[in-house]
Amino acid sequence: MYNLIQLSNGLRVVLEKIDYVNSISVGLWVKNGSRNESKENNGISHFIEHMLFKGTDNRNSKEIAECIEDVGGQLNAFTGKEATCYYIKILDTHLELALDVISDMLFNSNFTEEDIEKEKGVVIEEINMDEDSPEDVLVDLHNEAIWGEDPIALPILGTIDTVKSFTRQQIIDYVDSHYIPENCVVSIAGKFNENEIVNLIESYFGEWKVNNKEITHYSKPPMLTNHLFKKKKIEQLHISLGLPGVEIGSEDAYALLLLNNILGGGASSLLFQKIREEKGRCYSIYSYLSSFNNTGVVTIYTGLNPKYAVEVINLIKEEIIKFSNSTISKERLIKGKEQLKGSYILGLESTSSRMFNNGKSVLFLNRINKPGDIIKKIDNIDNDKIKKVMDITFKQGIINSAYVGQDIDLDLIKILVEKDRIPFNNSSTTLI
Repeated sequence: MYNLIQLSNGLRVVLEKIDYVNSISVGLWVKNGSRNESKENNGISHFIEHMLFKGTDNRNSKEIAECIEDVGGQLNAFTGKEATCYYIKILDTHLELALDVISDMLFNSNFTEEDIEKEKGVVIEEINMDEDSPEDVLVDLHNEAIWGEDPIALPILGTIDTVKSFTRQQIIDYVDSHYIPENCVVSIAGKFNENEIVNLIESYFGEWKVNNKEITHYSKPPMLTNHLFKKKKIEQLHISLGLPGVEIGSEDAYALLLLNNILGGGASSLLFQKIREEKGRCYSIYSYLSSFNNTGVVTIYTGLNPKYAVEVINLIKEEIIKFSNSTISKERLIKGKEQLKGSYILGLESTSSRMFNNGKSVLFLNRINKPGDIIKKIDNIDNDKIKKVMDITFKQGIINSAYVGQDIDLDLIKILVEKDRIPFNNSSTTLI
Protein backbone atom coordinates (compact mmCIF):
# COMPACT_ATOMS: atom_id res chain seq x y z
CA MET A 1 0.00 0.00 0.00
CA TYR A 2 1.43 3.33 -1.11
CA ASN A 3 0.36 6.80 -0.07
CA LEU A 4 1.78 10.18 -1.12
CA ILE A 5 0.64 13.20 0.86
CA GLN A 6 1.75 16.80 1.31
CA LEU A 7 1.56 18.70 4.57
CA SER A 8 0.32 22.31 4.59
CA ASN A 9 3.91 23.57 4.85
CA GLY A 10 4.89 21.85 1.57
CA LEU A 11 6.64 18.80 3.04
CA ARG A 12 5.95 15.69 0.98
CA VAL A 13 5.49 12.35 2.74
CA VAL A 14 5.61 8.98 0.97
CA LEU A 15 4.39 5.90 2.84
CA GLU A 16 4.62 2.22 1.90
CA LYS A 17 2.90 -0.16 4.28
CA ILE A 18 4.37 -3.66 4.43
CA ASP A 19 2.38 -5.81 6.84
CA TYR A 20 4.52 -8.94 6.74
CA VAL A 21 7.65 -7.34 8.27
CA ASN A 22 8.37 -6.21 11.84
CA SER A 23 10.69 -3.36 10.94
CA ILE A 24 10.29 0.17 9.62
CA SER A 25 12.68 2.50 7.81
CA VAL A 26 12.34 6.26 8.13
CA GLY A 27 14.28 8.67 5.92
CA LEU A 28 14.45 12.44 5.71
CA TRP A 29 15.49 13.40 2.17
CA VAL A 30 16.79 16.90 1.46
CA LYS A 31 17.17 18.09 -2.14
CA ASN A 32 20.59 19.51 -1.45
CA GLY A 33 24.12 18.33 -2.18
CA SER A 34 27.39 19.47 -3.66
CA ARG A 35 25.58 20.56 -6.83
CA ASN A 36 23.89 23.31 -4.78
CA GLU A 37 27.25 24.76 -3.74
CA SER A 38 29.87 27.12 -5.13
CA LYS A 39 33.65 26.88 -5.18
CA GLU A 40 33.70 29.06 -2.05
CA ASN A 41 31.44 26.86 0.11
CA ASN A 42 32.09 23.49 -1.58
CA GLY A 43 31.61 20.66 0.91
CA ILE A 44 29.21 22.47 3.22
CA SER A 45 26.32 20.07 2.51
CA HIS A 46 28.42 17.07 3.54
CA PHE A 47 29.76 18.98 6.56
CA ILE A 48 26.21 19.79 7.73
CA GLU A 49 25.33 16.10 7.45
CA HIS A 50 28.14 15.39 9.93
CA MET A 51 27.11 18.23 12.24
CA LEU A 52 23.53 17.03 12.67
CA PHE A 53 24.92 14.04 14.59
CA LYS A 54 26.99 16.17 16.99
CA GLY A 55 24.29 17.07 19.50
CA THR A 56 20.97 18.86 20.00
CA ASP A 57 19.24 20.75 22.80
CA ASN A 58 17.89 17.38 23.99
CA ARG A 59 20.65 14.85 23.25
CA ASN A 60 24.43 14.86 22.98
CA SER A 61 26.15 12.99 20.14
CA LYS A 62 26.44 9.77 22.17
CA GLU A 63 22.78 9.86 23.17
CA ILE A 64 21.67 10.35 19.55
CA ALA A 65 23.40 7.12 18.58
CA GLU A 66 22.66 5.31 21.82
CA CYS A 67 18.89 5.79 21.89
CA ILE A 68 18.57 4.09 18.48
CA GLU A 69 21.20 1.39 18.97
CA ASP A 70 19.85 0.49 22.43
CA VAL A 71 16.66 -0.79 20.79
CA GLY A 72 18.52 -2.62 18.00
CA GLY A 73 18.10 0.09 15.38
CA GLN A 74 20.49 1.62 12.86
CA LEU A 75 21.07 5.33 12.28
CA ASN A 76 23.07 6.80 9.41
CA ALA A 77 23.17 9.42 6.65
CA PHE A 78 24.80 10.17 3.30
CA THR A 79 25.37 13.16 1.05
CA GLY A 80 25.44 13.03 -2.74
CA LYS A 81 25.60 15.55 -5.55
CA GLU A 82 21.90 16.36 -5.37
CA ALA A 83 20.55 15.00 -2.08
CA THR A 84 21.28 14.39 1.58
CA CYS A 85 19.45 11.60 3.41
CA TYR A 86 19.19 10.90 7.16
CA TYR A 87 17.69 7.50 7.92
CA ILE A 88 16.82 5.06 10.69
CA LYS A 89 15.88 1.39 10.46
CA ILE A 90 14.18 0.13 13.59
CA LEU A 91 11.50 -2.23 14.93
CA ASP A 92 8.04 -1.01 14.01
CA THR A 93 7.19 -0.58 17.69
CA HIS A 94 9.77 2.24 17.87
CA LEU A 95 8.50 4.32 14.93
CA GLU A 96 7.84 7.37 17.10
CA LEU A 97 11.36 7.22 18.51
CA ALA A 98 12.76 7.31 14.97
CA LEU A 99 10.64 10.35 14.06
CA ASP A 100 11.59 12.05 17.33
CA VAL A 101 15.34 11.57 16.77
CA ILE A 102 15.36 12.70 13.11
CA SER A 103 13.21 15.76 13.85
CA ASP A 104 15.36 16.59 16.89
CA MET A 105 18.52 16.49 14.74
CA LEU A 106 16.83 18.63 12.09
CA PHE A 107 15.33 21.32 14.30
CA ASN A 108 17.48 21.41 17.45
CA SER A 109 21.11 20.81 16.43
CA ASN A 110 23.47 23.05 18.43
CA PHE A 111 26.29 23.64 15.89
CA THR A 112 28.67 24.66 18.69
CA GLU A 113 31.98 26.28 17.76
CA GLU A 114 33.84 23.49 19.56
CA ASP A 115 32.03 20.73 17.65
CA ILE A 116 32.51 22.53 14.33
CA GLU A 117 36.28 22.76 14.84
CA LYS A 118 36.50 19.10 15.88
CA GLU A 119 34.47 17.96 12.91
CA LYS A 120 36.64 19.94 10.51
CA GLY A 121 39.49 17.65 11.51
CA VAL A 122 37.33 14.56 10.94
CA VAL A 123 36.21 15.68 7.46
CA ILE A 124 39.76 16.70 6.49
CA GLU A 125 40.90 13.18 7.36
CA GLU A 126 38.06 11.84 5.19
CA ILE A 127 39.33 14.02 2.32
CA ASN A 128 42.89 12.74 2.91
CA MET A 129 41.60 9.17 2.89
CA ASP A 130 39.91 9.76 -0.46
CA GLU A 131 43.10 11.33 -1.81
CA ASP A 132 44.90 8.08 -0.95
CA SER A 133 42.40 6.16 -3.08
CA PRO A 134 43.15 6.55 -6.81
CA GLU A 135 39.63 5.40 -7.70
CA ASP A 136 38.10 8.22 -5.64
CA VAL A 137 40.53 10.76 -7.11
CA LEU A 138 39.59 9.49 -10.57
CA VAL A 139 35.86 10.00 -10.00
CA ASP A 140 36.31 13.65 -9.00
CA LEU A 141 38.75 14.26 -11.85
CA HIS A 142 36.39 12.74 -14.40
CA ASN A 143 33.48 14.82 -13.09
CA GLU A 144 35.60 17.89 -13.83
CA ALA A 145 36.34 16.56 -17.32
CA ILE A 146 32.63 15.96 -17.99
CA TRP A 147 31.10 19.17 -16.59
CA GLY A 148 33.93 21.66 -16.19
CA GLU A 149 32.92 24.73 -14.14
CA ASP A 150 29.31 23.67 -13.53
CA PRO A 151 28.58 22.99 -9.82
CA ILE A 152 27.73 19.36 -10.60
CA ALA A 153 31.47 18.80 -11.07
CA LEU A 154 32.31 19.87 -7.50
CA PRO A 155 33.52 17.12 -5.14
CA ILE A 156 31.02 16.07 -2.48
CA LEU A 157 33.54 16.34 0.36
CA GLY A 158 34.79 19.77 -0.67
CA THR A 159 38.44 20.70 -0.27
CA ILE A 160 40.63 21.10 2.79
CA ASP A 161 40.66 24.88 2.30
CA THR A 162 36.87 25.21 2.00
CA VAL A 163 36.25 22.95 5.00
CA LYS A 164 38.68 24.99 7.11
CA SER A 165 36.82 28.17 6.12
CA PHE A 166 33.34 27.19 7.38
CA THR A 167 31.93 29.36 10.18
CA ARG A 168 29.05 28.68 12.54
CA GLN A 169 26.95 31.48 11.05
CA GLN A 170 27.64 30.27 7.51
CA ILE A 171 26.44 26.78 8.47
CA ILE A 172 23.29 28.05 10.21
CA ASP A 173 22.44 30.34 7.28
CA TYR A 174 22.89 27.50 4.80
CA VAL A 175 20.66 25.14 6.80
CA ASP A 176 18.00 27.85 7.18
CA SER A 177 17.85 28.53 3.44
CA HIS A 178 18.25 24.99 2.02
CA TYR A 179 16.66 22.73 4.66
CA ILE A 180 13.10 23.83 3.94
CA PRO A 181 9.88 21.75 3.72
CA GLU A 182 9.45 22.37 -0.02
CA ASN A 183 12.89 20.84 -0.68
CA CYS A 184 12.32 17.75 1.48
CA VAL A 185 10.59 14.38 1.59
CA VAL A 186 9.91 12.08 4.53
CA SER A 187 9.92 8.49 3.27
CA ILE A 188 8.65 5.63 5.46
CA ALA A 189 8.45 1.95 4.54
CA GLY A 190 7.51 -0.95 6.78
CA LYS A 191 4.86 -1.94 9.27
CA PHE A 192 2.76 0.89 10.70
CA ASN A 193 -0.77 1.86 11.71
CA GLU A 194 -2.11 3.81 8.75
CA ASN A 195 -4.76 5.50 10.92
CA GLU A 196 -2.12 7.02 13.20
CA ILE A 197 0.97 7.65 11.10
CA VAL A 198 -0.10 10.85 9.33
CA ASN A 199 -1.01 12.53 12.63
CA LEU A 200 2.31 11.35 14.06
CA ILE A 201 4.27 12.87 11.19
CA GLU A 202 2.22 16.05 11.43
CA SER A 203 3.06 16.36 15.13
CA TYR A 204 6.83 16.24 14.45
CA PHE A 205 7.08 18.11 11.13
CA GLY A 206 3.83 20.07 10.71
CA GLU A 207 5.10 23.27 12.37
CA TRP A 208 8.24 23.38 10.21
CA LYS A 209 8.25 26.77 8.52
CA VAL A 210 11.10 28.98 7.30
CA ASN A 211 11.25 32.43 5.73
CA ASN A 212 14.65 32.46 3.96
CA LYS A 213 13.74 29.91 1.31
CA GLU A 214 15.99 28.80 -1.53
CA ILE A 215 14.06 26.40 -3.74
CA THR A 216 16.41 24.02 -5.54
CA HIS A 217 16.66 24.35 -9.32
CA TYR A 218 19.38 22.69 -11.37
CA SER A 219 21.06 23.78 -14.59
CA LYS A 220 21.33 21.72 -17.77
CA PRO A 221 25.11 21.42 -18.14
CA PRO A 222 26.60 20.47 -21.51
CA MET A 223 28.77 17.36 -21.67
CA LEU A 224 32.31 18.56 -22.35
CA THR A 225 35.17 16.84 -24.18
CA ASN A 226 38.02 17.32 -21.72
CA HIS A 227 40.74 14.73 -21.11
CA LEU A 228 42.38 15.15 -17.70
CA PHE A 229 45.36 13.47 -16.06
CA LYS A 230 46.52 13.56 -12.44
CA LYS A 231 49.93 12.13 -11.63
CA LYS A 232 50.19 9.75 -8.67
CA LYS A 233 53.09 7.51 -7.74
CA ILE A 234 51.20 4.23 -8.00
CA GLU A 235 51.76 1.06 -10.00
CA GLN A 236 48.50 0.99 -11.93
CA LEU A 237 46.98 3.51 -14.30
CA HIS A 238 43.30 4.12 -13.48
CA ILE A 239 41.16 5.05 -16.47
CA SER A 240 37.64 6.49 -16.64
CA LEU A 241 35.98 6.97 -20.04
CA GLY A 242 32.71 8.90 -20.42
CA LEU A 243 29.89 8.45 -22.92
CA PRO A 244 26.52 10.25 -23.04
CA GLY A 245 23.89 8.88 -20.66
CA VAL A 246 20.33 9.85 -19.71
CA GLU A 247 18.91 12.07 -16.99
CA ILE A 248 17.13 10.80 -13.89
CA GLY A 249 13.55 9.79 -14.61
CA SER A 250 14.13 9.29 -18.33
CA GLU A 251 11.91 6.73 -20.08
CA ASP A 252 15.11 5.52 -21.77
CA ALA A 253 16.75 4.52 -18.49
CA TYR A 254 15.73 0.86 -18.49
CA ALA A 255 16.80 0.23 -22.07
CA LEU A 256 20.15 1.86 -21.25
CA LEU A 257 20.52 -0.31 -18.15
CA LEU A 258 19.92 -3.37 -20.30
CA LEU A 259 22.51 -2.27 -22.86
CA ASN A 260 25.02 -1.36 -20.16
CA ASN A 261 24.70 -4.83 -18.60
CA ILE A 262 25.60 -6.38 -21.93
CA LEU A 263 28.57 -4.10 -22.56
CA GLY A 264 30.18 -3.89 -19.15
CA GLY A 265 27.81 -4.88 -16.37
CA GLY A 266 29.43 -8.06 -15.10
CA ALA A 267 31.76 -11.00 -15.67
CA SER A 268 29.81 -12.14 -18.74
CA SER A 269 29.90 -8.67 -20.34
CA LEU A 270 31.63 -7.91 -23.63
CA LEU A 271 34.33 -5.72 -22.08
CA PHE A 272 35.19 -8.17 -19.31
CA GLN A 273 35.32 -11.15 -21.63
CA LYS A 274 37.44 -9.38 -24.26
CA ILE A 275 39.89 -7.37 -22.17
CA ARG A 276 40.31 -9.44 -19.02
CA GLU A 277 39.47 -13.00 -20.03
CA GLU A 278 40.69 -13.09 -23.65
CA LYS A 279 43.52 -10.52 -23.57
CA GLY A 280 44.48 -10.67 -19.88
CA ARG A 281 45.22 -6.93 -19.82
CA CYS A 282 43.51 -5.97 -16.55
CA TYR A 283 41.98 -7.32 -13.36
CA SER A 284 38.98 -5.00 -13.21
CA ILE A 285 36.88 -3.49 -15.99
CA TYR A 286 33.23 -2.50 -15.93
CA SER A 287 30.76 0.18 -16.99
CA TYR A 288 28.06 1.93 -14.98
CA LEU A 289 25.40 4.63 -15.28
CA SER A 290 25.08 7.92 -13.40
CA SER A 291 21.82 9.83 -13.82
CA PHE A 292 21.15 13.31 -12.41
CA ASN A 293 18.69 16.13 -12.98
CA ASN A 294 19.05 17.26 -16.64
CA THR A 295 22.16 15.18 -17.36
CA GLY A 296 23.64 11.69 -17.28
CA VAL A 297 26.75 9.75 -18.22
CA VAL A 298 27.86 6.20 -18.95
CA THR A 299 31.29 5.50 -17.46
CA ILE A 300 33.75 2.76 -18.34
CA TYR A 301 36.40 2.09 -15.68
CA THR A 302 39.53 -0.02 -15.75
CA GLY A 303 42.79 -0.23 -13.85
CA LEU A 304 45.87 -1.66 -15.57
CA ASN A 305 49.59 -1.50 -16.22
CA PRO A 306 50.28 1.85 -17.97
CA LYS A 307 52.07 0.08 -20.81
CA TYR A 308 48.74 -1.44 -21.91
CA ALA A 309 46.81 1.86 -21.89
CA VAL A 310 46.84 2.54 -25.64
CA GLU A 311 46.08 -1.07 -26.53
CA VAL A 312 43.18 -1.32 -24.05
CA ILE A 313 41.61 2.00 -25.06
CA ASN A 314 41.75 0.79 -28.66
CA LEU A 315 40.09 -2.47 -27.64
CA ILE A 316 37.38 -0.65 -25.68
CA LYS A 317 36.67 1.61 -28.66
CA GLU A 318 36.45 -1.41 -30.96
CA GLU A 319 33.98 -3.12 -28.62
CA ILE A 320 31.85 0.03 -28.36
CA ILE A 321 31.75 0.45 -32.15
CA LYS A 322 30.85 -3.20 -32.73
CA PHE A 323 28.27 -3.09 -29.96
CA SER A 324 26.63 0.15 -31.12
CA ASN A 325 26.25 -1.22 -34.65
CA SER A 326 24.92 -4.60 -33.58
CA THR A 327 21.37 -5.87 -33.23
CA ILE A 328 20.32 -7.42 -29.94
CA SER A 329 18.89 -10.89 -30.61
CA LYS A 330 15.45 -11.86 -29.33
CA GLU A 331 17.00 -14.35 -26.90
CA ARG A 332 19.50 -11.79 -25.56
CA LEU A 333 16.75 -9.21 -25.17
CA ILE A 334 14.62 -11.63 -23.12
CA LYS A 335 17.63 -12.55 -21.00
CA GLY A 336 18.49 -8.88 -20.47
CA LYS A 337 14.96 -8.08 -19.33
CA GLU A 338 14.97 -10.94 -16.85
CA GLN A 339 18.31 -9.74 -15.45
CA LEU A 340 16.90 -6.26 -14.94
CA LYS A 341 13.70 -7.51 -13.31
CA GLY A 342 15.60 -9.90 -11.06
CA SER A 343 18.09 -7.33 -9.82
CA TYR A 344 15.32 -4.75 -9.32
CA ILE A 345 13.01 -7.03 -7.33
CA LEU A 346 15.87 -8.48 -5.25
CA GLY A 347 16.93 -4.92 -4.48
CA LEU A 348 13.55 -4.29 -2.82
CA GLU A 349 13.79 -7.10 -0.30
CA SER A 350 14.33 -4.79 2.70
CA THR A 351 12.34 -1.89 4.16
CA SER A 352 15.38 0.38 3.88
CA SER A 353 15.80 -0.24 0.14
CA ARG A 354 12.11 0.50 -0.39
CA MET A 355 12.41 3.68 1.66
CA PHE A 356 15.39 4.77 -0.46
CA ASN A 357 13.61 3.96 -3.72
CA ASN A 358 10.42 5.82 -2.77
CA GLY A 359 12.16 8.81 -1.19
CA LYS A 360 14.47 9.46 -4.12
CA SER A 361 11.66 9.06 -6.64
CA VAL A 362 9.37 11.53 -4.89
CA LEU A 363 12.19 13.99 -4.16
CA PHE A 364 13.29 14.28 -7.80
CA LEU A 365 10.28 13.17 -9.83
CA ASN A 366 7.37 13.84 -7.46
CA ARG A 367 5.97 10.39 -8.10
CA ILE A 368 6.16 6.87 -6.70
CA ASN A 369 7.87 4.27 -8.88
CA LYS A 370 5.79 1.21 -8.05
CA PRO A 371 7.36 -2.21 -8.79
CA GLY A 372 4.54 -3.15 -11.16
CA ASP A 373 5.09 -0.01 -13.22
CA ILE A 374 8.84 -0.63 -13.40
CA ILE A 375 8.36 -4.25 -14.49
CA LYS A 376 5.95 -3.08 -17.20
CA LYS A 377 8.51 -0.56 -18.49
CA ILE A 378 11.17 -3.27 -18.62
CA ASP A 379 8.83 -5.67 -20.43
CA ASN A 380 8.03 -2.95 -22.99
CA ILE A 381 11.66 -2.60 -24.11
CA ASP A 382 11.82 -3.53 -27.79
CA ASN A 383 14.30 -3.24 -30.65
CA ASP A 384 13.02 0.22 -31.62
CA LYS A 385 13.69 1.49 -28.10
CA ILE A 386 17.08 -0.25 -28.07
CA LYS A 387 18.09 1.41 -31.34
CA LYS A 388 16.96 4.85 -30.18
CA VAL A 389 18.92 4.59 -26.92
CA MET A 390 21.96 3.10 -28.63
CA ASP A 391 22.04 6.05 -31.05
CA ILE A 392 22.03 8.70 -28.32
CA THR A 393 24.53 6.95 -26.04
CA PHE A 394 27.03 4.31 -27.14
CA LYS A 395 26.99 5.29 -30.80
CA GLN A 396 28.29 8.74 -29.81
CA GLY A 397 31.54 7.14 -28.66
CA ILE A 398 33.87 8.23 -25.85
CA ILE A 399 33.33 11.95 -25.20
CA ASN A 400 35.70 12.61 -22.30
CA SER A 401 38.17 10.81 -20.07
CA ALA A 402 40.31 10.96 -16.93
CA TYR A 403 43.48 9.18 -15.84
CA VAL A 404 45.24 8.77 -12.49
CA GLY A 405 48.72 7.25 -12.29
CA GLN A 406 51.98 7.88 -14.10
CA ASP A 407 53.83 7.13 -17.36
CA ILE A 408 51.12 8.19 -19.79
CA ASP A 409 51.28 10.03 -23.12
CA LEU A 410 48.08 12.08 -22.76
CA ASP A 411 48.38 13.77 -26.17
CA LEU A 412 48.57 10.39 -27.88
CA ILE A 413 45.64 9.04 -25.88
CA LYS A 414 43.55 12.11 -26.64
CA ILE A 415 44.11 11.59 -30.38
CA LEU A 416 43.24 7.92 -29.97
CA VAL A 417 40.05 8.60 -27.98
CA GLU A 418 38.76 11.25 -30.37
CA LYS A 419 39.63 9.48 -33.63
CA ASP A 420 36.56 8.62 -35.73
CA ARG A 421 34.19 10.09 -33.15
CA ILE A 422 31.25 12.40 -33.86
CA PRO A 423 32.74 15.88 -33.27
CA PHE A 424 31.93 17.79 -30.09
CA ASN A 425 32.79 21.35 -29.05
CA ASN A 426 34.97 22.57 -26.14
CA SER A 427 37.67 19.93 -26.57
CA SER A 428 40.76 20.41 -24.44
CA THR A 429 43.62 18.46 -22.92
CA THR A 430 44.79 19.26 -19.42
CA LEU A 431 47.67 17.98 -17.34
CA ILE A 432 47.24 18.33 -13.58
